[in-house]
Amino acid sequence: MTEPATILHVDMDAFYASVEIVKDHSLRGKPVIVGGHGAGATGAGGGRGVVTSASYEARFFGVSAAMPLITARRLCPHGVFLPNDPHAYSDYSERIRTVFSSITPLVEPLSLDEAFLDVAGAVKLFGPPAQIGRLIKERIAGLGLSCSVGIATNKFLAKLASTQCKPAGLLQVPSEGVAEWLHPLPVTALWGVGGRTAETLHRLGLRTVGDVASISRRTLERAVGDALGAHLHALALGRDDRAVVPSEPAKSVGAEETFEADLDCTEHVLRELLRLSDRTASRLRDKGLCGRTVTLKLRWSNFQTVTRSRTLPEEVDTAAEIYEVVRALFEKLVPERFRIRLLGVSLTTLSVGAPTRQTSLFGDPSNRLRLASGAVDELRGRFGPEAVRPATLLD
Repeated sequence: MTEPATILHVDMDAFYASVEIVKDHSLRGKPVIVGGHGAGATGAGGGRGVVTSASYEARFFGVSAAMPLITARRLCPHGVFLPNDPHAYSDYSERIRTVFSSITPLVEPLSLDEAFLDVAGAVKLFGPPAQIGRLIKERIAGLGLSCSVGIATNKFLAKLASTQCKPAGLLQVPSEGVAEWLHPLPVTALWGVGGRTAETLHRLGLRTVGDVASISRRTLERAVGDALGAHLHALALGRDDRAVVPSEPAKSVGAEETFEADLDCTEHVLRELLRLSDRTASRLRDKGLCGRTVTLKLRWSNFQTVTRSRTLPEEVDTAAEIYEVVRALFEKLVPERFRIRLLGVSLTTLSVGAPTRQTSLFGDPSNRLRLASGAVDELRGRFGPEAVRPATLLD
C-alpha cells in the first residue's frame, strides 16, 4: 500500500528581505539585500558582514545568502542594503507559526522561516494536502509574505519539492511516482552530499540520484563510509523514516556578532559584552526562560575560537548578572597578540519561568534588577528594541 503524501515542507521566500519590504512598501520591486548590524545602507553594505537574505530582484545580479556584503555591493551597487532587524523577523516568524498551528499541532520548525508539518490528521477538516498547502499560502499572503510548499510522503522528499518550486510555488511529489521524479535529479540533491562527497560519487560514475539508487548499498558504504553510504542509499530510494517532531524547548539562548573592524581595546570589548549580555537577557525573558550556565565565545583575528563557561548556583535572566560573569571570564583569558573578530554570549542549563531565589531578610537586589528589566521589556515591546539601552551604550 502506498504511503499518503501528508508531510509538508513550508519555506518562506527571501524571508528577511520580504519582511523589510512589508515594513517599507516603497522597496517592492527593488533589489533588497539584508545583512550586517550597522545602521543604514552604508553601514550594512561594507565591511566583512555577510548577506542573510536577498530579494529575487537582487538574486538576478548574482547576490546570494552567506555571500560577503562587500561582494554583494560589487555585484549589485544599486541595491538597497539594510541591516538585520532580528526583532521584526522574530515577530513575523511567530505569526507564521500561528498560521501553521491553526492547521496542525504537528509542526517542526527548522529555523525562523521554514518548518515541516504533518497534516495527516488535518485532512478531515481542511481537505487534501494540496488544498491545505494552498490554504497555508493564502494565509501567509495575508501577512504580506510568500512561501513555497513541498508535499510528499516524507521529510526528505517534501523539502526537495519546496526547493524545486521556489519561489511562491506548490509541488506535490506523486506517491506512485517517487522514483520517476527523484532519480533524474543530480546527486547533490541528496542530503549529506557536499562538494567532496560529490567528487567521490562522480569518480564512480554516479551523476544522478538514480545512479546512486542503482548500485549496491555496500558499494556506497565502501566509497563514502558506512554511515553516510547507508544514509545516501536510503534517500536515493526515496526512503526517510523520520517523523515530524513538534518543537522542543530551547537548549540555549544567546547573541553573537562579527565586527566590521577587529576590536583591540579592552574598553570596547567590555562595551560589546554588555550589549550582547543585554540582548541575551532580553531574549531569555521574551521566551520565559532563565539559565545557570553562562558561556563566552571569542574569535581572534587569526580565526582561532575559544569558549569559556561558568555554571552558577542559581538561574539568571538579567543583563547585569550575565555581564558580571562574562566580564570575569574575559578578564581571565590570557591576552593574545591578535585582535578580536567575534564575540558571543549565551545561556544554557535553561529553566522555564523567572529565576527562583531563596528569601533574604534584607531583600534580594536581583529582584529589583528583575523588576527594572521587566519595565525595560515593556518599553521595548511598545517602542522597539532600541528604545531603552544601558547608559554605557548610549553613545
